[in-house]
Amino acid sequence: MLDINLLRQNPDEVIAMLHRRSMADDAGKVQELLDIDRTRKEMVQRADDLKALRNRVSKEIADIKRAGQGSAEELIVQMKSVSDQITGLDASLTKLESDMEELLLTLPNKLHPSVPEGRSAEDNVLYRGPFEFAHQLDFPVKNHLELGKSLGLLDFERGAKISGAGFPVYIGKGARLERALINFMLDTHTANHGYTEVFPPFMVNQESLRGTGQWPKFADQVYHMPEDGLYAIPTAEVPVTNLHRGEMLDTDKLPIAYAAYSACFRREAGSYGKDTRGFLRVHQFNKVEMVRFTRPEKSYEALEEILGHAEAILCALKIPYRVITLCGGDISANAAKCYDIEVWSPAEDKYLEASSVSNFEDYQARRSNIRFKPDGKSKPEFVHTLNGSGLATSRLMVSLLEHYQTADGKVKVPEVLQPYTGFDVIG
Repeated sequence: MLDINLLRQNPDEVIAMLHRRSMADDAGKVQELLDIDRTRKEMVQRADDLKALRNRVSKEIADIKRAGQGSAEELIVQMKSVSDQITGLDASLTKLESDMEELLLTLPNKLHPSVPEGRSAEDNVLYRGPFEFAHQLDFPVKNHLELGKSLGLLDFERGAKISGAGFPVYIGKGARLERALINFMLDTHTANHGYTEVFPPFMVNQESLRGTGQWPKFADQVYHMPEDGLYAIPTAEVPVTNLHRGEMLDTDKLPIAYAAYSACFRREAGSYGKDTRGFLRVHQFNKVEMVRFTRPEKSYEALEEILGHAEAILCALKIPYRVITLCGGDISANAAKCYDIEVWSPAEDKYLEASSVSNFEDYQARRSNIRFKPDGKSKPEFVHTLNGSGLATSRLMVSLLEHYQTADGKVKVPEVLQPYTGFDVIG
């Protein structure tokens, strides 16, 4: 959530940010918020004046009664009217402040100055790469669906029968390979990169979604269990970030770094007509998430570190990839800056997003009220939160199967995964 003082002091900056994000239609919300804020201040002043009057006259009434100098009934009646006005103003203020917060929650995060200009994914900028690894594919390559079916690794048809399109089933060595990927990534991040492992709930309440920014803006993307007031998580970012919602963090323990596996559930509303074959677009997938809480002055250093941790997984697996800096028109509404890591699919002949690494600055911490006390300061500040996929297995599995296939239709297992699978070839 944006700091309301930013809108009060520099509304033009917020409007310019909305234009950079290709969200010019939301610019009217800035003036609407300022109008509500002005009305709120006037009502607060009116309520304060009435409360001061009530306090002063109440003292007069007490003095009259104590001195026995006549009746105070007329003043008492007047103060009953004043009290009623105060009650009405307080109720109106509560409603006004709630409306103001709800509107403020719909505005996106400010953008870091280094975010490239642009309106769509076509304007994203190559940050580094592409990085290639030697894979002998001098034969007609099969796509991940063909390999998954011929080797008995994946069954999308039975997944559709059980749940619907976009819910994959892993079979036999496919299931073991998926589990190997997850365990390898968790072990790498905890043993080599300094993360504490967390196994979070896969369902959260609305306040948790609100805290990380998925609610209300992305409400149409989440699966809802209305009877229980719970939502299936779109990413482990939601429960892990909310571990510290409403907390004052120990300054000496910053940064705090967590790595978590979770299944992720997304309705993918609005994706109709896009390429939905196999793992290219699914409603349920597995992911290892990295979440970091840092001091504000350290957050962009942390962003580069998290990016490097995700890249280390791909380098160990020897999966070709590149890193993209998202432009203002393509970046998530919650992020101040974001990198995408894209893996190469030889069968699709294109790059596929496998990880996003984002710095939210204080946007999520303000919504979730996660603070710390800087050294030598008495006033708490909001931490900066960051996260990165380390990595999502669905697109990673596409690239892995396709790059490690052999001319005779088998799939080799990456060397670093063999201790987890117990086999080196699938075929």
